[in-house]
Amino acid sequence: MSELINERCTACRPDAPRVTGADVDELKPQIPDWSMLEREGIDRLERTYSFGRYPDSVAFAMKVALLAEAEGHHPSILIDFKRVTVTWWTHKIGGLHRNDFIAAAKTDALYA
Repeated sequence: MSELINERCTACRPDAPRVTGADVDELKPQIPDWSMLEREGIDRLERTYSFGRYPDSVAFAMKVALLAEAEGHHPSILIDFKRVTVTWWTHKIGGLHRNDFIAAAKTDALYA
């Protein structure tokens, strides 16, 4: 399990630093099932989780929503029948911050 789950998201300002290549080299191995992608010119972390039933997908999405509220950091959540896709990025900086890696690790812990 990733050490990131023991961290808390910090409040971000528009001038907060984005993760560097060295940061990604350190953090990405802790969330190996997440993809890094660029959408609309913004770097993001994304993962799709599978479930056996639609109600299980909805229950997981709700857990992620509660996590997001507790951390003060909010993802995009797509429920697609037996799948839930979660996408993390930091809106204020238009890219990835350490918070996104923390939140991704905590999302994985909810799924485990």
